[in-house]
Amino acid sequence: MPEPLVVPRERHPVSRRDIDPEALRVLHRLQQHKYVAFLVGGSVRDLMLGRRPKDFDIGTDAHPGQIKKLFRNCWIIGRRFRLAHIKFGNKTIEVATFRRNVPEGEASASPPGEPDVMVVAQAAPPGDPGPPTLIAASFPEGWRPADHHVSGDPAESDDAHIDSRGVIHRDNTFGTPEEDAFRRDFTINALFYDVATKSVIDYVGGLEDLEKRIIRSIGDPHVRFAEDPVRMFRAAIFGARLGFDLDPLVIEAIAAQRHLITKASPARMLEEYFKVLRSGYAEASFRALARVRLLELITPELKSPPAALWDALAALDRYRQRFPSVPLELTNPVLIGTLLVPIGALNRRMPDRGTARETDMDKVSFGALPVARKDLDRLRHMLHTLPKLSDPALPPRVARGLPGRPSFADTLTWFEIFAGDAAVLEQWQALKVSRPAPAAHGPRRGGHRPGHAPAHDGTHAAHGHGAHAEADASQRRRRRRRRRRPRPAQEG
Repeated sequence: MPEPLVVPRERHPVSRRDIDPEALRVLHRLQQHKYVAFLVGGSVRDLMLGRRPKDFDIGTDAHPGQIKKLFRNCWIIGRRFRLAHIKFGNKTIEVATFRRNVPEGEASASPPGEPDVMVVAQAAPPGDPGPPTLIAASFPEGWRPADHHVSGDPAESDDAHIDSRGVIHRDNTFGTPEEDAFRRDFTINALFYDVATKSVIDYVGGLEDLEKRIIRSIGDPHVRFAEDPVRMFRAAIFGARLGFDLDPLVIEAIAAQRHLITKASPARMLEEYFKVLRSGYAEASFRALARVRLLELITPELKSPPAALWDALAALDRYRQRFPSVPLELTNPVLIGTLLVPIGALNRRMPDRGTARETDMDKVSFGALPVARKDLDRLRHMLHTLPKLSDPALPPRVARGLPGRPSFADTLTWFEIFAGDAAVLEQWQALKVSRPAPAAHGPRRGGHRPGHAPAHDGTHAAHGHGAHAEADASQRRRRRRRRRRPRPAQEG
């Protein structure tokens, strides 16, 4: 491995004041227990560029089990590769053990106490660029399928390795910081920050590419994109979001390998779409995906989108950029509606396959993306409510009931992003705030009606139990009188 470039504190702009305090706590505790721990990935890249990172991820030489022993608020997640998620309220700090690429012909070593897993796959037929097809799996004795993920799609994650025999290895092979840097996707995402020495560590030339403002692959992009086609998607996104150029080799590899994006997991691609829509750079990102012709392969409906789509994405970006982090108001129905409504895809049904169930009738055909039915239902409710917000003839009774609808908050967010009528929006927001919360109803028996809580000033003790006992006896008598007696049997 080459010697890394280590940049001391006085020669880089990263300050601990800009790092999340919970991430600093995790880094300090790991280092106090003699583990190597660095801030890694996109957070270091963004700090070097003077941007606010979205996440603060940590890399360490501690194994997942060792991390869990240090943090009671730690959960181990992941199937092909174990990750530690350390929870601080609603915040999550992700900690990953340093990994390395598994050399060809070498089986991946599992962490201590975990079984070694190998999935056997058949190579694709000649001329078929697709991944190998799963044909068998061999597991050690006592292994439980629920503990690990077996997939026929090796491109589903960075955590798979395929050798020349078509064997997919579970990438639980731990490595050094150098090896971890070289297995990452792009040079600008392989920078480390050492909180102990306050230095930035670069093994792959990422600092030079940051200065040149270029997206360069670590290793041959043809090979790296074949390993994980989603890297092509991310290359275009990083270039658009950061304003960087794509390296000519990256452009060439995307043109040659772009068809592989259809092999990626649809659920994973949908999540990538949501990330782009939440980023504040949705318009630039989708335009970049269109330029490299990835957009038309994932969602053919966006191959030649109308101008209304770009206007909607620009409006969404203006709203998002008003906030330092993703606001809670940007829910999935609002985000997916930004794509579906301008192209008129909301009422487009799934193709009739003859065996479709009734529950499939409300689905929307949007490429390969599995849009959730609950998000579509909420979106339709939003669009149904939307005209009422600006209707001057809306009856007062209907107006008072709108804030109680489950979709009302999303409808207000949609109205704020796309309608732009500040006066009307302010009226509805005031009505939403002034609307009293519904009274909590107590139990039907043995409790108290709203507004009739028992006194706590000694009245109950002063009057004794007589009044309450008399009231209870009277209530029981009324209940007995209301009981219907059985009708006598008729003779004959």
